[in-house]
Amino acid sequence: MSADAPGAPKALDRDKLFAARLQAARVRPYLATALFALHTVESTRVPTMAVDRYWRCYVSPAFVDRTPVEELAGVWVHEVSHLLRDHHGRGDRLARAHGLTGPGERLRMNIAADCEINDDVFGDGLVRPEGAVLPETLGLDPGQLMEEYLRRFSLGARTRDIAWLDCGSGADGLEREWDLGPDGAQGLSAQERDAVRFRVAQGITGRPGTVSKAWQRWAEEAFHPPQPWRDLLGAAIRSAAARSGAGEDYTYGRPARRSAGLPGVVLPSLRRMPPRVSVVIDTSASVSDAELGSALLEVAAISRAVGGRRDLVTVLPCDAAARFVHQLCRSEGIPLMGGGGTDLRTGFAKALASRPAPDVVVVLTDGQTPWPETRPPCRTVVGLFPRPYSNRSWDEDDPDYVPDSPPDWARVVDIG
Repeated sequence: MSADAPGAPKALDRDKLFAARLQAARVRPYLATALFALHTVESTRVPTMAVDRYWRCYVSPAFVDRTPVEELAGVWVHEVSHLLRDHHGRGDRLARAHGLTGPGERLRMNIAADCEINDDVFGDGLVRPEGAVLPETLGLDPGQLMEEYLRRFSLGARTRDIAWLDCGSGADGLEREWDLGPDGAQGLSAQERDAVRFRVAQGITGRPGTVSKAWQRWAEEAFHPPQPWRDLLGAAIRSAAARSGAGEDYTYGRPARRSAGLPGVVLPSLRRMPPRVSVVIDTSASVSDAELGSALLEVAAISRAVGGRRDLVTVLPCDAAARFVHQLCRSEGIPLMGGGGTDLRTGFAKALASRPAPDVVVVLTDGQTPWPETRPPCRTVVGLFPRPYSNRSWDEDDPDYVPDSPPDWARVVDIG
């Protein structure tokens, strides 16, 4: 059947589609590298346009035919934003962490990701496409991330009219039947995808004042990706505990092999024990309640890192003075009392004076403290709560005060 015959499926109008992409690149030049990195795939199985994680863009010919070029430009920017903001990777992580399975949960992720993009991507020459989902559609405030939106709504009456929404696996991480997969043609490798993101981030940081706050935040994270601090903290503790002599004791339950050379003499052998960990928590006035709550979560994570032996973990709240040492196994709640100034040297001294002595000292602080002048006799891990640079040099009594950085002998991990 001829393509021009009545009832024949329309062919994809690539001239119109690519004119819309050029329009998108003109009004958002910092996204041009990403827009032209997308490989288009004609598909009648997608409702509008959709992307996969390998930077293919699946396009419905009927959608292109009925949509004005100005709105198509907005759709181009919308779809490439899913990929730049790693919505597929973030969707996968959310699914694993919270058990979000099934198409309904993935639809919620797609809607939440759309809200993150659509609340600030349009305007300034870019027309919002008809039917674009906004936070206001769900009764939510703008300016949030996908994870926050996902937490605040469920499928129901407000989402009934957008149940058709499908931006593809690039928006939520769930593969579709039409996906060409990792071995399909014209997909980008992981290195190529990272290179595109880096070039876009360069373009954004090079145009201060002409880019939205959301894109500026994204570019900063692209250059300085957040550390997986919980993994780093656990690894630092395990590394500290694995050193020679840490968590070791003599036992006669299994005599040493050297006993065979000394008839009549039984020599003890060394036995590896889980390390004893002393956690010093900064409870000064500069540490927020939310950060103290986060510190208690880290105490639980530390307990798991030492094999669940809660009796081997002690907690020591400290501001300008260290008061009580709490055994983790003796109470369900640890009272974090404090609120004054900060001098964690007293916390170090009290932790090291405990008997039995700790194998590892973990300090959770904002860094506004003097540090011991000498290296402790055990390994030290410092978890730093995030602080803007302007706040790191603040002191109400001395505006010129600049706190010391953690000493070189401590393993430092940024928390959050």
